[in-house]
Amino acid sequence: MPRHHGNKGRGGKNRDRKNQPRNSNKSEQEGYSVTCHGGEEEEEQNKNEMNLDLAMWDLGHCDPKKCSGRKLYRLGMIKTLRLQQFFPGVVLSPIATKCVSPADKEAVLEHGACVIDCSWARLEETPFAKMKGAYPRLLPYLVAANPINYGKPSKLSCVEAFAATLYIVGAKHEAKMLLEKFSWGHSFITLNKGLLKKYAKCTDSDEVKKAEEDYLSEELSRRNNDKNKDVDPFDIDSDLECGNPNRMCEESDSSDESSDDDDEDDS
Repeated sequence: MPRHHGNKGRGGKNRDRKNQPRNSNKSEQEGYSVTCHGGEEEEEQNKNEMNLDLAMWDLGHCDPKKCSGRKLYRLGMIKTLRLQQFFPGVVLSPIATKCVSPADKEAVLEHGACVIDCSWARLEETPFAKMKGAYPRLLPYLVAANPINYGKPSKLSCVEAFAATLYIVGAKHEAKMLLEKFSWGHSFITLNKGLLKKYAKCTDSDEVKKAEEDYLSEELSRRNNDKNKDVDPFDIDSDLECGNPNRMCEESDSSDESSDDDDEDDS
């Protein structure tokens, strides 16, 4: 006569599994697609350092080895979303109508920020309408410092978009933490320092837009005037620099440079 040990007989193993409670995972409840990567210790350390909810929609357009968003994900510093998932914070999207501004600080600190990782060459086929959030925002004029699009206006990488958003709303320390993960990261703030300071001093989206328009108007006027001047681009002592569209903006902020630098460490 066979001996039975509780439910370990035929089919008992399956019954035990069915009766076991499922683990509650906060990330799954919130709709994030998260996997273990970079080691639990490293991931937990990064999360504690940032203390911000950062996410991205990954369209798979970019080379994973070159994508800054993928690197941040591997480090456990951001999460990924599926198409049609709603994000409760600030979403950087070209279909937005308002620029990100210091008025978005509370939304970023409480609900986070999200970017769309797609190729600049495939914008027309990107389903932006399926990636929505509570606070859709545009980034104002800035220049890329990443190796692929260095010096090109507005063609920012994911980490540059995150850093710009955080810097503008006042989270400068967190912005620098993200950029420090990349050997070229410090160049982004250096290249755009004057503009970032201008935007961070605004109060709302309208003022950021006005600051952007004023800068572009001044830059266009300067370039038109430069056409009538003989400038040697190899003359390092020249008062005019070629290929650096943010120089004039940085010079205009020289009077309050020291006070702003002191404030950066407090954010």
